[in-house]
Amino acid sequence: MSGTSLDGIDLALCSFHISEKKKWRFEIETAETVAYSLNWQRILKDAVHFSEGKLQHLNEEYTLYLAEIVSKFIQKNAIENIDAVCSHGHTILHQPEKGVTLQIGNLPVLAKKLQQRVVCNFRVQDVALGGQGAPLVPIGDRLLFSEYNYCLNLGGFANVSFENEGKRIAYDICPVNIVLNHYAEKLGKSYDAEGIFAKSGVVNEDLLQQLNALPFYLKRPPKSLGLEWVQQFVFPLLEASKEPPINILRTFTEHIAFQLSEQFRENASVLITGGGAYNSFLLERLKAQKSLKLVIPNAQIIEYKEALVFGLLGILKVRGENNCLASVTGASKDHSSGIVYF
Repeated sequence: MSGTSLDGIDLALCSFHISEKKKWRFEIETAETVAYSLNWQRILKDAVHFSEGKLQHLNEEYTLYLAEIVSKFIQKNAIENIDAVCSHGHTILHQPEKGVTLQIGNLPVLAKKLQQRVVCNFRVQDVALGGQGAPLVPIGDRLLFSEYNYCLNLGGFANVSFENEGKRIAYDICPVNIVLNHYAEKLGKSYDAEGIFAKSGVVNEDLLQQLNALPFYLKRPPKSLGLEWVQQFVFPLLEASKEPPINILRTFTEHIAFQLSEQFRENASVLITGGGAYNSFLLERLKAQKSLKLVIPNAQIIEYKEALVFGLLGILKVRGENNCLASVTGASKDHSSGIVYF
């Protein structure tokens, strides 16, 4: 899969086992991230503005690129007897309120090039059923990480999932790396390692209040975010502040910490994954907001949990079992989402 932070394509070889009592276990046997070239980063960042015809061409080009990357991973690791290649692809458009979501890299040619069964396009059906099409990871949180009160992912966006009265609840909280990386780049780095830049900046209190007052934060779940929302509501506020990047990073980190803290009850256990788990300053600011038991797992789970869960979604689809929860996305029913190509 590929996330909105544009770090690259995550690939993971995963084994899943289910007991007679329907308890799932997993193992990430090997995993890696193939970084995007600067050209691919530029194209994927700009694609939200492409015409329909240009998007179709990009989809075809990206699917072939994805097939090449996956083939090399299979060959490099001498992987045999694959049950399924489960592909999230890369999100270009996500406007569920308009019935639109597009993940490129999921065309049928992917299966032909790989000569494997491919399970992909996990979000489209949910949106067609009136859902947000996101987040989809919570079914994995329920089946694989049930020992934690909350599962928090800090990627391009922050999203959380938890059990509430027998239902899995999940939603996007706020932007994270999609904003932090943008301003770190202005300081010559691809990301703000450990939040060091942010730590040396100063909070602009007026800007912080404006960010926290954005209407999205008052909406009740299910709700989800996309790049379009950030470009429409967040970047204009940040740019209008005229603050240097160092202060924007500090202010936005404080904003993230506040929005995260609002989601959790005191002293809860929170499993943290995604690149933001390495942002020690952000986690320090979160703990300053509320007393929490923050759990940082091993590096493979931090970096590849989403890839792991989309593997599980694919296997659930192959088994004909529900992999998408209406309580999470707001769809009209639980369902088994995705398309299978041979």
